Amino acid sequence: MIEYNNSQLKKYPRIVFIGGTSFSICSLQQLHMLKYNIIGIITNPDKYIKKNKNIVFNNKIKQYAIKNKIPILQPTNFLDTAFIETLKSWHIDIQIVVSFRILPKHIWNLPKIGTLNLHASILPNYKGPFPIHWSIINGETHTGLTTFFIKNDRIDSGNIILQKKIHIGKNETYGEVENKLKKISGDVIVKTLDQVIIKKQTHDNTSTSTSTSTSTSTSTSTSTSTSLFYARKIYNEDCRIQWQTSFVDVIYNKIRGLSPYPTAWTYLFIKNKFYRFKIFLSKKILVPHLYTIGLVTISAFEMKISAKKGFISILEGQIEGKTKMSVKNIINGIKIKTNIFVK
Repeated sequence: MIEYNNSQLKKYPRIVFIGGTSFSICSLQQLHMLKYNIIGIITNPDKYIKKNKNIVFNNKIKQYAIKNKIPILQPTNFLDTAFIETLKSWHIDIQIVVSFRILPKHIWNLPKIGTLNLHASILPNYKGPFPIHWSIINGETHTGLTTFFIKNDRIDSGNIILQKKIHIGKNETYGEVENKLKKISGDVIVKTLDQVIIKKQTHDNTSTSTSTSTSTSTSTSTSTSTSLFYARKIYNEDCRIQWQTSFVDVIYNKIRGLSPYPTAWTYLFIKNKFYRFKIFLSKKILVPHLYTIGLVTISAFEMKISAKKGFISILEGQIEGKTKMSVKNIINGIKIKTNIFVK
């Protein structure tokens, strides 16, 4: 076991950062800015995009690693011998995982102190890959971040170290809530890491060395929820709006919970043809009416769709074959204003 004196305690444990999305970058930047000893980074294999007629990779984690000369690994297979041997040669004290795919035991069990994970929900509720989306879709008023030690192969399960709760605004979208969580993720990771290192030294790697007075297993955490929701992956068909069976509140939450990605959609009937129609932004109008469900009514500045107990007023959308645009431009592009409905 490595021992740290007081001057080494904060900065020098050998840390490997593991992240795969833009959500990860804030935590990495915060740790690096505060001069924590990041000896390596693990991220996803490259995906390339076209930019200014050039083909470039779009992995922000890799871009940051290259810019700051931090060694980087991009495994396609966690069983790859060369990858495993490189990790072992790094003599890792702590791994920090933020927004990455599931790690096998021989990877998360490798560091001397352990592997920390940050998850975008208040565990044990909303375990799974899409916690922010589902929290908004389900009409939750709060979400947050949880850090925990990975101790088994069950998804998002382990001993909770720290939790930070935030409010979800009644009109906030997935993108807005994700940005709020990004902004606090670095501070949450830093506080977690400091707590773990201090407890590690103070209690000499006992079973309580990484617990706080409120720490507990995610399976036994005190939760006010009567039932726990698993935030499974969202597929294309999950994004389709069910006008006939859903109330206006449910539809509105779905639209904002899927905006800007993967985006709620429906079929829009115009001029005897159905077009796929994505809805990025909307507002709900709660008012009784006698309109047929799914009927689209258009005025000079408003496009609204009748639903159970109200209307969905479109603010920003995209008709198949066109770019994303404001409702004003959508209305201007629709020449016939009658006999339009969604399905």
